[in-house]
Amino acid sequence: MPRMRPWIIVAVLAVVAAGAFFFVRGRADGKPKWRTQAVDRGTIEVTVSATGTIQPVEKVEVGSQVSGTLSWLGADFNDRVRKGQVIAQLEPSSFRTAVAQSEANLARAQAALAEATRNFERAKELRARNVVAQVDLDAAEAAHDQRRAEVKQAQASLSSARVNLGYTTITSPIDGVVIARAVDIGQTVAASLSAPRLFQIAGDLTRMQVETKIDEADIGRVVPGLSATFTVDAFPDDTFEGNVRQVRLEPVTEQNVVTYTTVIDVANPDLKLKPGMTANVTIRIEKKDDVLRIPNAALRFRPPDTGGGRGGPGGAGGAGARTAARAANAPRGGGDAQAAPGGGERRMRREGAAASDSGAGARGPRGEQGGPGGREGGMRGGPPDGMKRQVVFQVGPKEALEPSRVATGITDGTYTEVRSRELTEGALVVVGVEPKKGQVSATTSTPPGMGGPGGGQRGGGMRRF
Repeated sequence: MPRMRPWIIVAVLAVVAAGAFFFVRGRADGKPKWRTQAVDRGTIEVTVSATGTIQPVEKVEVGSQVSGTLSWLGADFNDRVRKGQVIAQLEPSSFRTAVAQSEANLARAQAALAEATRNFERAKELRARNVVAQVDLDAAEAAHDQRRAEVKQAQASLSSARVNLGYTTITSPIDGVVIARAVDIGQTVAASLSAPRLFQIAGDLTRMQVETKIDEADIGRVVPGLSATFTVDAFPDDTFEGNVRQVRLEPVTEQNVVTYTTVIDVANPDLKLKPGMTANVTIRIEKKDDVLRIPNAALRFRPPDTGGGRGGPGGAGGAGARTAARAANAPRGGGDAQAAPGGGERRMRREGAAASDSGAGARGPRGEQGGPGGREGGMRGGPPDGMKRQVVFQVGPKEALEPSRVATGITDGTYTEVRSRELTEGALVVVGVEPKKGQVSATTSTPPGMGGPGGGQRGGGMRRF
């Protein structure tokens, strides 16, 4: 029995060593592994995207002011026409008959006027010799004036009949191309309350325009003179360029969405663009080259709440980083965050909600505009020139997170401009947490009680990255 004791001691020591090894390894594996990305220099371009329709700058619908049967067509689809060229003819027989009838009525009125004139002159001579009474002279004068009015009425009727006869010949009002024809020979054209459309003629097709509808959230940044690019499905490899010419004030409401029509002038020298094509438009709002930029994922990142104590997984990298983040988010020059207990936490919630990468899209719990370029939620005395203070994290000693408060500028939805010296080119910023074995994704959200970047979630506030 005494011989067995050394082996027992060795076995016990081996078990204790293995347990300690796996315990330490388990604690090491429990620490989160941060995913980082380098701060670099590049181009940031702020754009507004929409779809629109290509239309000719000048487009005229040709109709008929009189009713009749179409007897002749002088233009077809895609035909080029000149101003004043005859493009259609209505059957003129009935209108010529109306002109002849009006001419006869005028001749009869003129004959009646001539007779009334002779009677009036005779009545004046007889009255001068006191042969007839004054009442007879007045009656002759009235008859003469009436016949003269009838002549004028007949002349007006004749002019109207001739105008209607002229309307049976339809001419082109502009130089252009026939892009639509709505009638055929033998078809009856009925012009009652409105002129029916016979042709649609487009002017110079080497100059086109894109009519696009911009959402009300983006229309404030769109002004005449901005450059724009667009593509069409017919030529997917070609990019066409133009300039914003007009932002119409008329609101267009469709399914409770308010948009404003924006007109973009486009050159079309090779006639590739055709009326009615759908254009995928991108309007350049602002562009900066060779600027220091940071990925928007770094602005969205907040340390996960792993629930560890000091020295545990949530110690240095979790609660400590969140406390430092609250200190970094504190306003400069005083504020009301410390007026009541928990004020710093509420400020951190607003700051986290404002750290969205959507520029002007996200809103915090109290409706503050989030993202770069928006208002800082709950902050006073923010940076000038559209800058915004936000918090990013870097990995320090022993994998601890070190928050930095940086001033940001414009964003394109993927990268955000950095305008402060807290970060330099090549610095590594945390954009997420590496998933552990068996996990689909890692938690890279805000601390408990905070919502996501949009401020919509409460409670645990966890968000899957």
